[in-house]
Amino acid sequence: QVQLVESGGGLVQAGGSLGLSCSASGRTFSSYAVGWFRQAPGKEREFVSAISWSSGNIFYADSVKGRFTTSRDNAKKMVYLQMNSLKPEDTGVYYCAASRGIFSKGLVATTAYDYWGQGTQVTVSS
Repeated sequence: QVQLVESGGGLVQAGGSLGLSCSASGRTFSSYAVGWFRQAPGKEREFVSAISWSSGNIFYADSVKGRFTTSRDNAKKMVYLQMNSLKPEDTGVYYCAASRGIFSKGLVATTAYDYWGQGTQVTVSS
């Protein structure tokens, strides 16, 4: 029902900024909460942020709080992740994911999501 495609990944120096986009298909996209996750080589997929359908509820992992901002434009079926003050430890494949469930702190778990994008690589050099 929902297909997601991430874009905007690339190489950036530490301290720099990068913006990611998640393009969605599906007529019911606006009703889904959307999360961002990342996965570094040899590590578990890690929660980054989640945003409700109305953008009224947003939360971030402590590791990115104050540096990353997620937003969405339901009319455009787009979700964004603006990453500032990037650190080498932010390196990884970034995924967006959509959840049909009720918005809650449970969205930190990968199991809460029904649809996933293919991922986009973000590399932060020191």
